[in-house]
Formats: sequence, structure tokens, C-alpha cells
Amino acid sequence: MADAPRARRLAKRIAQIVASAIEHEVKDPRLAKVTITDAKVTGDLHDATVYYTVLPERLDGRPDIEGAAAALESARGVLRTLVGQGTGVRFTPTLAFIADTVPDDARRIEELLGRARAADAEVARIANGAQPAGDPDPYRVPREDDEDLDEVED
Repeated sequence: MADAPRARRLAKRIAQIVASAIEHEVKDPRLAKVTITDAKVTGDLHDATVYYTVLPERLDGRPDIEGAAAALESARGVLRTLVGQGTGVRFTPTLAFIADTVPDDARRIEELLGRARAADAEVARIANGAQPAGDPDPYRVPREDDEDLDEVED
């Protein structure tokens, strides 16, 4: 079992090799807008997971994630060969490609935070001129009238 720093270095090197290979070696037009974001390697250095995002290229502004996944799957063998040549490790890790959802999640969180800010602003606008319901002092305190009644009874 390899140590964690070695696995991190290998993962970083794999990400660099795959990104460079997609840009220069693999001639698939579906990979033109693919960006490698991260890579993880298991502790035994036998399996690597490569995370990628796809930039929008369609007219409707949506990325072609399915096409990119199919292109990466078809180029898996070539990319693994290039990783083996570029890393020099005894056993070349198998490659698995997973679409990175972090940008979409970040966009969704920003949208939710925007809605929360708008709701807070609406509550602040409503509360600006509001008056409390009931007595201004809701706590029970002895009244002066009650003290007068106590003196009369004695």
C-alpha cells in the first residue's frame, strides 16, 4: 500500500497527462470542451478516478455531457497507455471518468442563497414599520392599583 502523499502526487500527474492528451493527442471533436478538474487514486495505486466538466457549446447553452462521456470511454485505452508512459509506475492504474457536478451544485447553491436574500429583504421591509401586538411591556409587574387595594383590605 502506497502512502497518501505518493497517491496525491500520482493523481495530480494523471490529471495533467489526461488533460494534455485530450488537448493534443486524442482527436475527437466531442472532447474539445472537456476540462479535467481533479483526479483521485486509490491507496494501492491500482485505480484512478478522473473528474471532468464540459463547457457549453450548444446553441441552447447546455453542455454535451453524454457525448463527452462516450468520447472519454472510447479513448480510455489510449489515455491509460499515455498515463503508463508518463508516470513510470509498475502497474498503470485503470481509469474511470466521472462528470464533476461541483459547478452545477455551486450554481444551484448561489441561486438558493439569492432566494434567501430576497426573502430576508422582504421580511425586513415588512418589519420596518411594524408595531408589536398587545401591551408594549408584556411582562407582568405589580401595578400601583393592586398596591392600593392591598392597603384598603388591611
